[in-house]
Amino acid sequence: MNLTSKQRAYLGSEASTMNAIFQIGKASLTPELINGLDEALEKRELIKISVLKNCADDPREIAEIIAERTHSVVVKVIGKKSFFSVRQKRIQNTNYL
Repeated sequence: MNLTSKQRAYLGSEASTMNAIFQIGKASLTPELINGLDEALEKRELIKISVLKNCADDPREIAEIIAERTHSVVVKVIGKKSFFSVRQKRIQNTNYL
């Protein structure tokens, strides 16, 4: 699932006004955090997370791992903030006649 540069720019501008809904701290990525992110991505199409200063891991690496485990797309990583998006599945209506 690759995004075009226009899609990334649009989603990045939408996410810039959002508040971070998850914070990653000293414990880094835990299974509970991944489950919470996965549930949030089911409810919303776009989420924003922040990595706290006491987390020793690189925010870009964390973003890649989250995207892999939640089957999402990293929209943008700016400093300690990361934006993720999931494309919603379209349900096709079929007529059986």
